[in-house]
Amino acid sequence: MAGRSVQLQSFLDAASAAFNHFAKDTNARRSLAEIFSRLQTPGNERHGAGSRLPVCGYLSSAVAVATASDQLTMMIARFQEIEPRLIWRRRKDTSGTSSGNFEDGHANAMIVGPGALEERSDAWIGVTLMAPGVRYPDHDHAPEEVYLVLSDGEFQHGTSEWFSPGLGGSFYNPAGIKHAMRSTNAPLFAFWALLPVA
Repeated sequence: MAGRSVQLQSFLDAASAAFNHFAKDTNARRSLAEIFSRLQTPGNERHGAGSRLPVCGYLSSAVAVATASDQLTMMIARFQEIEPRLIWRRRKDTSGTSSGNFEDGHANAMIVGPGALEERSDAWIGVTLMAPGVRYPDHDHAPEEVYLVLSDGEFQHGTSEWFSPGLGGSFYNPAGIKHAMRSTNAPLFAFWALLPVA
């Protein structure tokens, strides 16, 4: 596909299969269909090395999860091929709801989207890694979102109680809903796909 490397296309194909296999919510499936439809047209791919943050030391254990799912196994393998080109970044806590170890205990990387490996504004896919015992701040955003969780960890959205999707867990966040996540005694590792309003 012109304008997109084989490695990135292979990851996106694997991500599409995994997200769609585990998403059960009707809104999640609708959102994913639109996201991956938009991704059929490549954006501008950045070339060169990426950069890691110290918390990325947990990445090797996060991707070593034992899964019986062919879709998750393939997604993780394809992710590992592109990960050296990703730029891992910290998020600022503007809500005051994060744990004290949040700044150094988390990292996000955009795979496609603004400032991502593939620069674009119409579809975003990224990944979050958190050290054990870290609470991500309450936040919200205009695009609706579908999570695919590849670890233990707890999540909250809207007025819900904390819940644990588990390995392969998927859930949908409507546009503008407040949500958060927290790791337990193991690293939290999760992918997310967002659909900006066209």
